[in-house]
Amino acid sequence: MRLTENFGCNVFNDNVMKNTLPGEVYVSLRRTIDCGAPFDPAIAATVANAMKDWALSKGATHYTHWFQPLTGLTAEKHDSFLQPAGDRAILQLSGRDLIVGEPDASSFPSGGTRATSAARGYTAWDPTSPAFVKEGTLYIPTVFVSYTGETLDKKAPLLKSMTALDIQARRLLSLFGIKCERVLSTVGPEQEYFLIDEKVFERREDLMLTGRTLFGARATRGQELEDHYFSALKPRIAAYMHDLDETLWRYGIFAKTKHNEVAPAQHELAPVFSTTNIAVDQNQLTMELMQKVAKRHGLVCLLHEKPFEGVNGSGKHNNWSLSTDTGLNLLDPGEDPEREPRFLLILACIIAAVDRYQGILRASVASAGNDHRLGADEAPPAIVSVYLGDQLGALVESIATGGKYVPKKPVPGSIGVPSSPIFPIDTTDRNRTSPFAFTGNKFELRMLGSSASVADPNIVLNTIVAQAFSEAVEALGGVQNLESACKEYTEKLFKAHARIIFNFNGYGPDWEQEAARRGLLNLKTTDKAALEFFKPENIAVFVRQGVFSEKEVVARANIMLETYAKTVCIEARTMVKMARRQIFPAVNRYLEELLQVIEEKRILNENLPSDADMLVAKTLAGQNEALMRAAEKLEEDFSSLPEGAKEGAEAVSDVIIADMGALRAVADAMEPLCSTAHWPFPTYNEILYSVR
Repeated sequence: MRLTENFGCNVFNDNVMKNTLPGEVYVSLRRTIDCGAPFDPAIAATVANAMKDWALSKGATHYTHWFQPLTGLTAEKHDSFLQPAGDRAILQLSGRDLIVGEPDASSFPSGGTRATSAARGYTAWDPTSPAFVKEGTLYIPTVFVSYTGETLDKKAPLLKSMTALDIQARRLLSLFGIKCERVLSTVGPEQEYFLIDEKVFERREDLMLTGRTLFGARATRGQELEDHYFSALKPRIAAYMHDLDETLWRYGIFAKTKHNEVAPAQHELAPVFSTTNIAVDQNQLTMELMQKVAKRHGLVCLLHEKPFEGVNGSGKHNNWSLSTDTGLNLLDPGEDPEREPRFLLILACIIAAVDRYQGILRASVASAGNDHRLGADEAPPAIVSVYLGDQLGALVESIATGGKYVPKKPVPGSIGVPSSPIFPIDTTDRNRTSPFAFTGNKFELRMLGSSASVADPNIVLNTIVAQAFSEAVEALGGVQNLESACKEYTEKLFKAHARIIFNFNGYGPDWEQEAARRGLLNLKTTDKAALEFFKPENIAVFVRQGVFSEKEVVARANIMLETYAKTVCIEARTMVKMARRQIFPAVNRYLEELLQVIEEKRILNENLPSDADMLVAKTLAGQNEALMRAAEKLEEDFSSLPEGAKEGAEAVSDVIIADMGALRAVADAMEPLCSTAHWPFPTYNEILYSVR
């Protein structure tokens, strides 16, 4: 494979547009993509025809408006290029078909923004994200809105948040005499995942229905030896990763890094950063392709945040930064950050935004799956805090307290061997326990779950930072002495929001108490976190920046609560079914055989049954009865959940999850006592070590 020649070969990218569009059409379209200029509908037919011809040359027969409804997945309805022309057929994609589609919106979640009977919805082309051909279909990235104008997807508010941030950032930069056409947020989402054998997966009903194991005693060997991280790739894994890389590259996705992660059977993929809306689209496509490529190798790719108890779960690290169209990184501190008032002001605004809106930033990554992971010594705590590192931390502290700042400069490093090259030592370490860490010239939001859409936290980040920039411009615009006023305003923000800065161990036993003393939120579960979206001050920031209406914010909060409750109830029903139909009869069969052996020994009066035999039989019998009682209680509780999104989610969190834990504890205690031949589904030892 010629890597550079085949890169992006399935994408209607800039090179294809340049070669297939008339010059004036190409220039007009690039102006929309690069500068955010309004799309000229007069060029729609020409663009559509070129896109259709290119797609046909790639073997496409259909097109689809590809969108991201509030389910967190992607959606698509395929239409053929074939159009009737008398007694024959022609191939056509009209300008209108490119720009707008009309899928039925009644079956997608709306959070109460519209009645079920109001079925009409529209998809509208997003020209800033390139179309691509996949499996015989031209995919056209779009937004999704209702007949009455409410957004029903994740892309539309993401684009609005990017626009808000662009406007406010350019206003802020203009104070310093910096002119540019656009300021873009950029994202590089690292993706963690598990790979297991497909044959093992098909024997686990919980994995197939919920994406995680609802039962399972811990593996004999987990991650205790810390020997899986960065270890040599197994042949099947290496073949999968190679295939995945080549597949992603064909779609213009810069898959850059791959390696084994901490837990057995766990791995990670990292791309090069991209403009936020493109990064979101590409991550959605990446997750889909990861699972499809896995099937080609007899594997299953698990994207659940916590598929296995007792080993690390999977997250998605959201590397977020700000850049101008001229190439200026607004989060680059330079060699002497203390001499960079613009950088310090931007940093102060971001810190202030994260502190003021920590609740909705936490809520943006909340889900039933991620609740198992956050704060579990494998991911940051549910408490939002900002890590700045040694150099910036000391600088900010000196500004906030009026103390002396001693700059720390990079120093050369060496292992002390003459032949070893000299390498630079950075001015600060990294903090893997921090939810929102500064990492050189970007922030890394480490709270996001592996299966989640990257859109949600970036909508919040863009919006709250836009608000902070707007307030800074209002405070500093028109002042006589910008340098003095900027210094004073920056100092004010650092002092007011110093509580959110934490440069130490987020896993430490005292951090929760210290965070509470500081007044930071500790929202451990989704039902608590989602309530942050109902607070008037949090609704107001979205409304002020034109990202959501109040109705849209409330709708998304309701959907989050409903999805949380429904997800857990699906798990609960699956647990009850597995307990009754698989575990209980399997243990009974083993007990029958065990008791028969004991009785035969007693009759023959030879090799009398041991006390251990009797103890195992007695213990298993008691546990199996306890299993059924726990299943009955769980079923009774989830069948009588209260109505209402808030009330239902709270009951799920407080009652159902505790019931599920009790049921699992009984089953997991029985597994080591039951014969391997009788246990009804693969154990953790089989699952985690099935791929060689």
